[in-house]
Amino acid sequence: MGFDNSENKSRPSGFGARHWQAILLFLGMMINYFQRVNISAAIVPMTQSTAGAPSYEWNVSDKSLILSSFFWGYVVSQVPAGLLAKRFGAKLVLGVSTIVGGILCFFHPMAAESGVESVCVLRVITGLVQGSVYPCVHTLLAKWVPRTERGFLTTGIYSGAQFGTAVILVSSGFIFESSMGWPGLFYISGGLNVAWALLFFWQGANEPATATRISQTEREYIESLTGSNSGSQSMSVPWRSIFTSPAFYGLLAAHCGFTWGFYTLLTEMPTYMSHVLQLDVKSNAFLSSLPYFAMGLLCLVVSPISDLLINRGTITITTARKLFNSIGQWGPMACLIGLGYMTADEKSWAILLLTLAVGINAGCSCGYLINHIDLSPNFAGPMMGVTNGIAGITSIVAPLVVGGILTNEEDPNQWRVVFFITGGVYLICNTLFVLFGKATVQPWNEPSSMSSTITLRNHLENDSKTIAPTSDKDNRF
Repeated sequence: MGFDNSENKSRPSGFGARHWQAILLFLGMMINYFQRVNISAAIVPMTQSTAGAPSYEWNVSDKSLILSSFFWGYVVSQVPAGLLAKRFGAKLVLGVSTIVGGILCFFHPMAAESGVESVCVLRVITGLVQGSVYPCVHTLLAKWVPRTERGFLTTGIYSGAQFGTAVILVSSGFIFESSMGWPGLFYISGGLNVAWALLFFWQGANEPATATRISQTEREYIESLTGSNSGSQSMSVPWRSIFTSPAFYGLLAAHCGFTWGFYTLLTEMPTYMSHVLQLDVKSNAFLSSLPYFAMGLLCLVVSPISDLLINRGTITITTARKLFNSIGQWGPMACLIGLGYMTADEKSWAILLLTLAVGINAGCSCGYLINHIDLSPNFAGPMMGVTNGIAGITSIVAPLVVGGILTNEEDPNQWRVVFFITGGVYLICNTLFVLFGKATVQPWNEPSSMSSTITLRNHLENDSKTIAPTSDKDNRF
């Protein structure tokens, strides 16, 4: 089989089908995060007496149980969701999951009337359907995003998670004060989920070959630069090869490090601000949402820089992934250490460090987050299911570790220990990614008997020769 020199194919000009798919997925990430975050925003007015809305006498333990129950379902469904997306198509799995999750939103006010147990059951089921989001989106990205545009399009889509978090935090205050009260947040987010899913069923596509509105030029351009085989749905996942791959474990470490740090910031910083700095961040919607707006915006800044450096041949793809992931994890590590020495008289500096700690995480969107597709376009979805599922366990463990350390939430010395541990996790996990991570298609991406493997190997050579220069030093890094 002759080598298809895909780099010589010209990039289609203007707005294309891949951009429309990216917009759909960006909106999908935003709206699915409404489903995830709505309980975190609503649980405050749900436990306070306000006119026109019911309230409940839930203690701290009850609220913690409700907030954490989502992740029990979320962790369990990751790998099955990735396999279902590979077998039946990510469009179907993501669309159905989003509709089911939207319908579940409507039942939250009714469940709250029944008690804590009912809410927890509903949140576990919500976590189960939400577990499909990342594996499905990764499966779609592997089919739709050319590697020359991988940083910008992938990061742009996933920035919807940060914008979704920020938007719901900002808008929730207005909804709570309206005639709908806190139940309105669940009704609105549920309705938006159902509406987006219907739009996606109409306009979305599993791959360029099944898209109704795409030019032949764009289709050939995308297919030649993804490395994903059109027959991958029938291929068995090479679990043995994946779990014996050092590059996979480097990726897994980076994913776990990001999740540990991100959820420590998300769940514990309001308590730190309230008890150490005497500042209730949650009482101010703008300050609560500011770090996530910053991260979303920075995602759109760092991703074109990453693509530019790669496409100009300034650095290799592997070097780019490690460089930006290091910025995204070691930068917040420094911010957390600084936060440990803040006092109540330095509120402004503390808010700045908190915003930077979350915002600089944007570098990871050009690091580990894309790396599943780098390693194996055909199995990016199942791989994301594995790493996101294992990393999801850290979102449960991290708050427990913090709870074991903090016997006095007003003691800055105890908080300093929390920050140092989180910084240490960032340090160790990203170091493992730097040592073992790669950004080249692995041999197990396709069975060796398939002729297209020759093409993939040529793509690998092409990556090193025309996209970025290689040297022994680059390969070691």
